[in-house]
Amino acid sequence: MTFRQLIKGSLFRFEDLKNAKNTSFWKAIVYLLGLSLILAIPSVYQALQVMDQIKTDSLTIVEKIPDFQIENGSIKTDGPEKGFIYQTDSIILTFDPEGKRTQQDVEKDLVGNYFSIGLLKKQALVVLPDYGGVSSALFGDNVLKFSYTQDPLKNMTGDSLRSELKDLKLPVWAPLVMLLAGIYPSFINLFVTLVFAGFAGMIVAKLRLRRVKFFDCFKTIIFCATIPTILATIILLFQPSFDSSILITLISLFIFFRIINYLPKIELPTN
Repeated sequence: MTFRQLIKGSLFRFEDLKNAKNTSFWKAIVYLLGLSLILAIPSVYQALQVMDQIKTDSLTIVEKIPDFQIENGSIKTDGPEKGFIYQTDSIILTFDPEGKRTQQDVEKDLVGNYFSIGLLKKQALVVLPDYGGVSSALFGDNVLKFSYTQDPLKNMTGDSLRSELKDLKLPVWAPLVMLLAGIYPSFINLFVTLVFAGFAGMIVAKLRLRRVKFFDCFKTIIFCATIPTILATIILLFQPSFDSSILITLISLFIFFRIINYLPKIELPTN
């Protein structure tokens, strides 16, 4: 059976998946990467929603930022303005030219879907919501730090910041990069989930006297996970906190149990 037929079988003819154990392991892993790509879509979708909200809220925030300039690596205001914290639907902005707040304070401000920004006395911080590990995979950390002594911030002023925020646009390639970055955490999560499902499927198959090895079950389970992965992706688009691992495990095993009878039997000795 061809690889294409196995893919069709994973969607329409489950009995065809009895041949999945004969496919190459590397092909099964490639297919698992494809499922991981699908499963990464909700994380990227949620991140893009935040970005859209940030664009809207940034237009409100620009009106709250006072005039300032950078001198000797620190923020200096033109007047006696004190620091403040301003919150919109997606952003919590800390403006602290007096040096009263720390990085840890700005990180603690991040609640739920909020995007926390800190213009502290000696550095700027951006704390990103880490949906599905996307931010950490893309940047190495969800806390980005910027020194006022280096470009592009060393010449920043209140006017230039307001101008930049008004012209803020998400690059057209950003969704693709976020999707590619989101594959890694999705792949690890799906791989671990299906390894446990593979062990469970092998135990049941052995109890039903079927001649299979773990890798036979694991490769088969990967193809059995097609429909549950698609279902989990749809649910996660509307309910980001949903535990997709349980759904994928249960439905994948249900499909696997349906094809156990098509697997070769263990020949018992006869007297």
